Amino acid sequence: MTNIELIAVVSGAACVAGLVLAVVALVGTRAPARSAPGAGRGLRRLWLGSGAGRRAQRAHQVRLAVAVAAGALAFLLTGLPVVGLIVAVAVPGVPWLFSVGRAEERAIARIEAVGEWTRRLKDVSATGQGLQQAIIGTIATVPEEIQEEVRLLAARLQAGWTARTALLAFADEIGDPVGDQVVAALILHLTDRGERLGDVLGSIASAAAAEVGTRREVEAKRTQPRFAVRFLTGMTLAVLAYGLLNTEYVRPYGTVLGQLVMAVLSAAFIGLLIWVRSMSQPPPPARFLPAPDPEEAIA
Repeated sequence: MTNIELIAVVSGAACVAGLVLAVVALVGTRAPARSAPGAGRGLRRLWLGSGAGRRAQRAHQVRLAVAVAAGALAFLLTGLPVVGLIVAVAVPGVPWLFSVGRAEERAIARIEAVGEWTRRLKDVSATGQGLQQAIIGTIATVPEEIQEEVRLLAARLQAGWTARTALLAFADEIGDPVGDQVVAALILHLTDRGERLGDVLGSIASAAAAEVGTRREVEAKRTQPRFAVRFLTGMTLAVLAYGLLNTEYVRPYGTVLGQLVMAVLSAAFIGLLIWVRSMSQPPPPARFLPAPDPEEAIA
């Protein structure tokens, strides 16, 4: 190994080590929240992504196609396969890193929408309509964030699903304890036919508003690690761009050993970014309602 190659290897390792220490100093060393078991895996998830809608899945597939083309172009420009692989990973990875926090913002907006829908359900049910008719009556004014879930709930009730199973499926799609509280109150109302449903729904709506305020305050405190994610991502893009424009910069990595060192350093750097991003995400909320039983869907 020449002196230039040795300097490049040592410099890269020192850079990664310095970034690790800087991130530890900023955000601490607590373990990142683990994702909930049962998440989609394998090639299907890689191809379809995590988007719920068809539009999101199609956009993910377009990003994958662009990633392959960009990686091939980077390989042709530099002649280094690891550079092509890094560019291919960066195309879908950079938007994912920059989108840190958007999932929680969407979750907060959905909680707020659940609170608004609960108030409207309370007002409609106060007119003397049955629960099923009240739910159907809120479709026209349901907030956009949960419009699809409420429409699906009404369709299931009209299709002959048992009210309990349809409500449990609705809570499972909302995926938040606030939605569980609303569904639990509705299921209890179906069981005992109490006359205080409106009061209970009003209390849940107020609690949902308080939950939204609390979560927004917590989100404001997560700005520091999320800034670190965006800063490190931007620096990575700058290094990649410089390497593609100046082939002399990456020439010491042109050997087999150099490619191996580049792969190790890149994996460490990407792992660092993923680690910081995971620490800036809140843990999944703990729900208390069970999943719906498909066998009990039709009465």
